[in-house]
Amino acid sequence: MILVLLSSFFVVINAGERGVLMRFGQVQPLVLDEGLHTIIPIVNTVQKLSVRVQNQEISAEASSRDLQEVYTDVALNWHIVPTEANVIFQEIGDKFAIVQRIINPAVEEVLKAAMAKYTAEEIVTRRNEVKAEVDDLLTERLAAYHIAVDDISLVHVRFSNRFRDAVEAKQIAEQEAKRAEFVTLKAKQEAEAQLNLAKGEAEAQRLLRENLTPEMLQRQAIAKWNGTLPLIVGSEGPKLLDLNRLIQQSAGLPTVGSSTAESPTAEPSSTESAATSP
Repeated sequence: MILVLLSSFFVVINAGERGVLMRFGQVQPLVLDEGLHTIIPIVNTVQKLSVRVQNQEISAEASSRDLQEVYTDVALNWHIVPTEANVIFQEIGDKFAIVQRIINPAVEEVLKAAMAKYTAEEIVTRRNEVKAEVDDLLTERLAAYHIAVDDISLVHVRFSNRFRDAVEAKQIAEQEAKRAEFVTLKAKQEAEAQLNLAKGEAEAQRLLRENLTPEMLQRQAIAKWNGTLPLIVGSEGPKLLDLNRLIQQSAGLPTVGSSTAESPTAEPSSTESAATSP
């Protein structure tokens, strides 16, 4: 009994807490830090508040600048300013009152204000910038209520089904457009390649015609000849081409076995031989 009576003269403030000292229910300017403190029973009462980092998850709905519905899940880390624990308890109340009356409405209002500055596409592509905007606005707003913001995370950002369908259709259209552009570019490059090839072949033919001479053709024919004479089919039956005869005819020389002019030493007639007989 004596120990219980003596313990009523003391109060222990645990680590991560602050004590709000009240005198007959009136909040006093003194904030009790961690440790052992003496109080006057019945006259003084102490309300303990945690000043550790608290986590609060909040879901909110907002609209983007292009009037798209945005559903956001926010994870907020916050804590009570230790030196102002007595003021926040006097003005707002305990942790439950702080969350319900201050933090939740503030987060929803800040999200609506921040999302309204960006289009739905920008909210996705400029997510870090949106987060910084929400962080700055929320820090400024909660500071007036003696609450410090440690960090805020945009855990999930979702849009309406209609918007997701529109985005998907747009992506498909962009992919089809890129594919058509690629096909067109490929066809153009192939046409240019064929044109360049035709120009090259025409130029090669032109140079070949300019430099082609009978001597060159003869050398090419000799270089490609395999040594076999061609077979000529005529009325006398098949026979090989006489290369020597062909060369002699080309040079204007008489060929062997051809008919010649009459011999000058012709045989004398029978009349002349009778006249000369004795």
